[in-house]
Amino acid sequence: MPISPNFTSIHSKDWEINFSQCMPNDYLKYTELCNILQLTAASHSDIGGISFSDMQEFNQAWVLSRMRVEVSALPKWRDTVTVTTWINTLENSRSIRALEVHLNGKKIIGSETFWAVFNTSRRRPEALALAHDHFELFPDKKATIEGFSKIKISTEKEILFEKMIKLSDLDIVNHVNNVKYLEWCLDLVDEKTILYQRIKSFEMNFLKELSLKDKVVIHENVAEDAYIFTVSKEDKNCYALQLNLK
Repeated sequence: MPISPNFTSIHSKDWEINFSQCMPNDYLKYTELCNILQLTAASHSDIGGISFSDMQEFNQAWVLSRMRVEVSALPKWRDTVTVTTWINTLENSRSIRALEVHLNGKKIIGSETFWAVFNTSRRRPEALALAHDHFELFPDKKATIEGFSKIKISTEKEILFEKMIKLSDLDIVNHVNNVKYLEWCLDLVDEKTILYQRIKSFEMNFLKELSLKDKVVIHENVAEDAYIFTVSKEDKNCYALQLNLK
């Protein structure tokens, strides 16, 4: 797609929260929050000429490598939120993108995301083939209070769940969709922690892609103020999640 005449380097999009996106307490699911953030990022890529369709001409796609989300409050059913996004850095195969969620003019969520350009045929990172100089970068405009941190994965962890990857777990890039990992782990958290919004932030690392019929194990390590989950295949970590509690 050509660059849209409406393209700007800071992009905003409104989303009305519908009932299918909400938990039993009427608040937005954390997984649906991540979907909205990523769809807003995709929307910005679309109007900026570096969308999935554009990149597929070169067998390329953006894949999420890391994500940090800080949550002051969650929106509810029928709320309309405005998600604003911009790029902090974009060089070769890597990009850091910031996102903020506002409700009634007040910021309630901030996110920092790290993306990689991935060759969907070779299944490996490579430099972006498309022109992107028209994107103004904002390296000092941060959406989160804290940046990415290293998730400390303990060797003393408990096996909680085993599963085989199914077709419903896959996305258009033909690997497990990143929100699926979060869904698996949140399903293993005490429901009061989620329903009472005790999660103040969470961070995810995507370490190795998973494909159809892969067999994985989900582990948990509980710290005083955090849950740490890992998803592993053949004893190698593919994903790590840290939930930081209030």
